[in-house]
Amino acid sequence: MQIQLRQQMREQRRSLSELERETLSYKLADNLSKSRIFQKSRHIAFYLPNDGEIDLTPLINIAWRHKKCCYLPVLGHTHARALWFLPYKPETGLYKNRFGIFEPQHKPGKRFFKTQSLDLILLPLVAFDKTGNRLGMGGGFYDRTLSFLHNRKHWHKPHLIGAAYQFQQVEKLPARYWDVPLQGIATEKLLKIF
Repeated sequence: MQIQLRQQMREQRRSLSELERETLSYKLADNLSKSRIFQKSRHIAFYLPNDGEIDLTPLINIAWRHKKCCYLPVLGHTHARALWFLPYKPETGLYKNRFGIFEPQHKPGKRFFKTQSLDLILLPLVAFDKTGNRLGMGGGFYDRTLSFLHNRKHWHKPHLIGAAYQFQQVEKLPARYWDVPLQGIATEKLLKIF
């Protein structure tokens, strides 16, 4: 079922016109930028869109204007299935990683920002439900990277907000023990904190 749902949602994302994508991305940026969680966050991890994902570029531009520190995920070299975060500024050079996703250029030995020090992480997703369960692309990168949150009794940060189109909401997704749930979801229509 998840394979079929993943395929269906990805096709629906990719079928949006450029104008629809741009319009919905600006609406999401407007919703999220006015929120208390975004305004209070100083260190924020974003992602660059791939495979029809909602584009966070308008929100990144707002963050830069407000002097927030922005980061992008990069594939870890020592742990092939984990993510690291590097600073992202207007002048940052980008390249495509092995999945064709843009990430900041970096040299061996470059210091990564600690995930635990981020205030907010905006996660891409394929589908989500009303309780914070998230269906990703299937690689488990974010779940592995954020697995340290399972050991916390009081979860303060980073806050995890999924970014998606409203049509990506489904009634119920199965939760597995390794899944790290979202604390909220942002779409072009709403910002919901769970």
